[in-house]
Amino acid sequence: MGAAAVLGAAAVLIVPSTGALPSAAAVDCPEVEVIFARGTGEPPGLGPIGDALVDALRRDTGLDIDTYGVRYPAGKLQLGGGDGANDTISRVKDVVAQCPDTKIVLGGYSQGASVMDIVAGVPVGGITWGNALPPQYVPHIAALATFGNIADREGSPISRQSTLLGSKAIDLCNPGDPICHAGPGNEWKDHVNGYVPVYTDQAARFIAGRLTADQPHLQNGAHIN
Repeated sequence: MGAAAVLGAAAVLIVPSTGALPSAAAVDCPEVEVIFARGTGEPPGLGPIGDALVDALRRDTGLDIDTYGVRYPAGKLQLGGGDGANDTISRVKDVVAQCPDTKIVLGGYSQGASVMDIVAGVPVGGITWGNALPPQYVPHIAALATFGNIADREGSPISRQSTLLGSKAIDLCNPGDPICHAGPGNEWKDHVNGYVPVYTDQAARFIAGRLTADQPHLQNGAHIN
């Protein structure tokens, strides 16, 4: 009987009382997570512009920053935007559930910018697939930055059109980029090579202002081209 009692006590000690997931306090939470959607044809990850943005943001803030490359098929047919938006939202939900104090930064380049259009509730061209960010998650989003967004060409950048995220957004368009700028003198090279470091640094400064200080002049959305 004594041995059985000892074994029973040991079982109580080693069997979890519930099946709940670890609390947020048990997770190694960063101060910031950047969720970035790469451009068409770029390999999985953040892409060169996303990488440059994160490098500049780390340099400007000194904050602990994790990254997440949106998972979607960034193919030439431009049919993966809805998948990218849904994956973005899924990641936001995961971060909020595990790390509610982590500030989230969203971003995208080219087709990845169109992903963020959907997330922000202002999809281009009447796209009906993919979902907008549920409003209850908006307070967790510190900033949003797009580069080479075709919505800019159509006069509907996130910073002007989105009721969800417009006040937190900056839309950056290189003036020679034919994807986001209508006019003479546009060249494809200005879309492919025109954003690092000038515009990624500018976006990082905008985001850093929202992350690190109470700066009212940075609270309104900005559209740059």
